[in-house]
Amino acid sequence: MRQTWRWFGPKDLCSIDDITQVGAVGVVSALHHVPNGVVWTKDEIAKRYQEIGTRKDGSPSGLTWDVVESLPVSEDIKKQKNDWREHIANYKISMRNLAESGMEVICYNFMPVLDWTRTDLRWTVPNGGSCMRFDIFDFAAFDIHILKRPGAAADYTNAIADEAARRFGDMSEDEKRQLGRNVTMGLPGSTESMSLEDVQAHLDEYGSITRDQLRAHFVDFLEEVVPEAEKLGLRLCCHPDDPPFALLGLPRIMSTEADYRYILDAVDSSANGMTLCSGSLGARPDNDLPGMMERFGPKVHFLHLRNVKRDNDDIVGSFFEAEHLAGDTDMVALIAAIVREERRRKAEGRKDAIIPMRPDHGQDILDDLGRRAQPGYPTIGRMKGLAELRGVMMALEHAEVGLGRR
Repeated sequence: MRQTWRWFGPKDLCSIDDITQVGAVGVVSALHHVPNGVVWTKDEIAKRYQEIGTRKDGSPSGLTWDVVESLPVSEDIKKQKNDWREHIANYKISMRNLAESGMEVICYNFMPVLDWTRTDLRWTVPNGGSCMRFDIFDFAAFDIHILKRPGAAADYTNAIADEAARRFGDMSEDEKRQLGRNVTMGLPGSTESMSLEDVQAHLDEYGSITRDQLRAHFVDFLEEVVPEAEKLGLRLCCHPDDPPFALLGLPRIMSTEADYRYILDAVDSSANGMTLCSGSLGARPDNDLPGMMERFGPKVHFLHLRNVKRDNDDIVGSFFEAEHLAGDTDMVALIAAIVREERRRKAEGRKDAIIPMRPDHGQDILDDLGRRAQPGYPTIGRMKGLAELRGVMMALEHAEVGLGRR
């Protein structure tokens, strides 16, 4: 695997100088300051390459921009409303500009309204560190009592709705505001963080869109952009829903193996692929991560390796971001499946035999706790995760042990 590191641009508290020291060889980044639906210009793309390639003292960093994450799909495209056709045209232009710069891999998602969603961004774990957590009871309290979405209570079991009401009643006004901010938080530098009014406006525009309708809109989008990606030599890879189940009364359509099978078969192309995120998919107990890697291997273009610990085996439930080797996903088995896929690709002579990977998320530990970086993206916590993953990789690839043993 090619070991990469997510970087949110010059405002990221983890600097390019830091990344050169943690062991990564490539960077995963995006133009977060460009509004969704707007063209990524050649000048802005070139600027990001230059920023990644340069240390603070002006010397070369040796790092390369390996993966775009994300070239966002606008809400207009997902809803097929307003300026959605113009946004698809702009998406194609951005793809061409990225391809001309040398980019080959573009990650994106098709989640309606909210991207990744957590209810607590700094939840304390037993060792004194902190991590992100999704709590279904707190989310229901947000949905029913803070957002006040019409009919929200009917989307939860009575037990969840009752506990949500109790928790909301116990919250201070500051706690209610913080929960609202946590749920609607965008990525650093993004133009897409939303107020409660923004969220409700999007929900109103989606209306009663069904799962089949949203899926059809996704296929329409892919039928437009995948042929262009093929011509440009790009590999598109969809990130799974996070969390992988319906929220806010809207369907989520990239949550399971069956979801990926449908989309990859609907537009069958080497340019239409998967971002296998073990944390997002691992939040559902019915997702078999090593098996999915085996079955989707040829179309896995990008890897997010992280782990979550579920509170129980409910499909729609609570979880927290665990240490990379300590959650509910068997990370050793998953990495073994990845190593086998890379060997298969090498035997076929594929130029993309080495799959880019990044250690996704991490717990805030040590100096991370005082740095207050972007939630989920601490420097030391991710470095620890990368070191653990690298150890598993090296053991499995070693000639004397694991998969390398003769």
